[in-house]
Amino acid sequence: MAKLVGFWVSPFVLRVSWALKLKGVEYEFIEEDIFNKSPLLLELNPIHKKVPVLVHGQNVIIESFVILEYIDETWKNCPLLPQEPCDRAKARFWAKFAEEKLMDSAWLAMCSQGDEKEKALNSSIEALEKIEEELKGKAKFFGGQNIGYLDLALGWIAYWLPVWEEVGSMIILDPIQFPCTIVWMENFLNHPIIKENLPPRDEMVVYFHKRSKEIAALIASSRKG
Repeated sequence: MAKLVGFWVSPFVLRVSWALKLKGVEYEFIEEDIFNKSPLLLELNPIHKKVPVLVHGQNVIIESFVILEYIDETWKNCPLLPQEPCDRAKARFWAKFAEEKLMDSAWLAMCSQGDEKEKALNSSIEALEKIEEELKGKAKFFGGQNIGYLDLALGWIAYWLPVWEEVGSMIILDPIQFPCTIVWMENFLNHPIIKENLPPRDEMVVYFHKRSKEIAALIASSRKG
């Protein structure tokens, strides 16, 4: 049986969990305390010391995007990546784009104030505009009628981003500005596998309130230094 080492609120972990469940793969979930890392995590991922980690037989796979591709190549049912090489390349591009341009900016916007918050908000909206354009003309999901690699990679937008908006008292997902994204979010969250495997929202709000305050304090401290 496969094992997934993860953290309950991590979108990186959840995308791997969703992929395993979509494929019908049985696995054991091992909850990790990322603030007091276990010897197991340090042994399995000594380079980055992060979750998720997938253990499959003697294979230890790290980095969520890499794990998604490993899952897709190991269990052939319910393909996640597109069949055409060009489409696969595009899916990888947009997954990386959303991580680097939208996620990082949205996280900073949640944890900051003043001009820094405004700048991060603008960057988040600009990135989401690009994703909105990519969604235009699509069916239910990025890859068509079925959830695929890019949907899993960007699934955090549907559930985590609204929580970050609440915690940061900000608006990124304007439904008038991003109608295609909103429809995609609804389709994604209403999929049975996704709907049944989401962290409790109220607990997420509490957790991210705490984290944003801690990070804001670190930012303020570093500026004083």
